[in-house]
Amino acid sequence: MASPSQASLLLQKQLKDLCKNPVDGFSAGLLDESNLFEWSVTIIGPPDTLYEGGFFNAIMSFPPNYPNSPPTVRFTSEIWHPNVYPDGKVCISILHPPGDDPNGYELASERWSPVHTVESIVLSIISMLSSPNDESPANVEAAKEWRERRDDFKKKVSRCVRRSQEML
Repeated sequence: MASPSQASLLLQKQLKDLCKNPVDGFSAGLLDESNLFEWSVTIIGPPDTLYEGGFFNAIMSFPPNYPNSPPTVRFTSEIWHPNVYPDGKVCISILHPPGDDPNGYELASERWSPVHTVESIVLSIISMLSSPNDESPANVEAAKEWRERRDDFKKKVSRCVRRSQEML
């Protein structure tokens, strides 16, 4: 079990690495300089997707036993997506606790593993924006619209992108 000091050291290292070698598509930093366990992340809508040009803010909250348990990621920007709960919480396999899925939808290998980093998490979220999974949606309405009324879905996403640009 990782102690809070081990988690702090790991998060400090990951933050330093991201500052030294920024990754295209997102930026990350501490929400409050005194707390390594709450990060502010801005994800840039990936090119050639409905989210292109958007600037979506999120908060990444790390548990005290990170990396043994996954962080939670919650968008603070409005976002319409099948894999994002209405409250903004992101639902992707790698953010689910390690081990077997009690519902049998995911393989243990698809769930959280301590090898994941802030970078791999955010890259998975960017990938999620590019290709929504409507098979096990967090937002049933968005998934239904994605499948059945793609034009309405696109309009809602466009509105979210415009609003995210106005917040700059």
